[in-house]
Amino acid sequence: MTSLPRPATDLSADEARRIALRAQGFLGAPDRRSGVRGVLRHLGAVQLDTISVLARSHELIPYARLGAVGRRTVDEAYWTPAAAGAPHAFEYWSHAACILPIEEWPHFAFRRRAYRARPHWNHDLPDGVYEQVVKQLRTEGPLTATDLGGAKRTSEWWDWSGTKVAVERALMYGEVVCTERRGWKRVYDLAERAVPDALLHDELDDAECLRRLVGLAGRSLGVGTRADIADYHRLKGEQVDAVIADSGLVPVTVEGWGKPAWADPAALETPPRGRHRTTLLSPFDSLVWERARTERIFGFTHRLEAYTPKPKRIHGYFAMPVLAGGRLVGRVDPAREGRTLVAKQVTVDGAKAVPAVARALVEAASWVDCTNVRVERVDAPELRDPLTRELTRALG
Repeated sequence: MTSLPRPATDLSADEARRIALRAQGFLGAPDRRSGVRGVLRHLGAVQLDTISVLARSHELIPYARLGAVGRRTVDEAYWTPAAAGAPHAFEYWSHAACILPIEEWPHFAFRRRAYRARPHWNHDLPDGVYEQVVKQLRTEGPLTATDLGGAKRTSEWWDWSGTKVAVERALMYGEVVCTERRGWKRVYDLAERAVPDALLHDELDDAECLRRLVGLAGRSLGVGTRADIADYHRLKGEQVDAVIADSGLVPVTVEGWGKPAWADPAALETPPRGRHRTTLLSPFDSLVWERARTERIFGFTHRLEAYTPKPKRIHGYFAMPVLAGGRLVGRVDPAREGRTLVAKQVTVDGAKAVPAVARALVEAASWVDCTNVRVERVDAPELRDPLTRELTRALG
């Protein structure tokens, strides 16, 4: 067994937390000049999800870091091509289905190769359909699965049509790329037409792809364990082990973590200082998407309960953690009724956190064009009146 390199730095738990916050864009002045595209490049992956309560998760990610950036501005920043016609981003399988900077296309060659070599699939591919889909895209330009002939054979969500099976297979192989979501439908185009020539290649071997992704994940996290770094782009632990020594990350020990960690050396050069964001977080935000890391860094147990039967939910369907002062101080399960943001269930970590939770609610309400906030339930009943007073004050 190969021994790990000696750690270069000992970090306190508080230092590690602040490094992680800065790396994720929550500590210090937001980079408004780079905007949404800057957030995407900085994070390296923005997760997509079908659930939309206040907004879809990929809209909530830049909002949490930049403030009330327009929702249309967010989508345009992701999908509107540059002046030369090349997209700024593409969708592919990373941590999950994610929006990725177009510059990362070569880094996923290892995954495209793995899909091409995959012997078994959940859906059968009818003869000739794959070739027909590619031919249609070449002739007609970017199309949705519906445009190509239909996404499903029946009303069942899992019952894909042959066309949908073919185009999704082509997406995984890298022959087709998703360069836009239109009405939440993927818009497919040929990679040879959509991806810039300089990036359209699979020249990087698996080791180089993994080395680059591990380095990028480490920089986006600031500091992380092997499991944290592997989870960012859903790599295997042994894949991380094989390349981390050459990734540019440096070994560190973190107080209370119990496992070896690695850090971005640039993150260690300057102590993380600056203004903290106060905001609601998407449950799919990369700051909190890995449960064990969230518990280790923030002492906060985060679970998405959207797929939990309603009687078994503890915090609500789409409970959004509240970030304030660099800590997770509560959670809100939101809904909308007209121009009222409804806090169906609120958990607050003590009276001191009440003003921050109120501020996060009012800012979120304004962002989604709501003029009022109504609280339905507060887990600690004695905090209901203080929260209501803070909301009234903040709403003016």
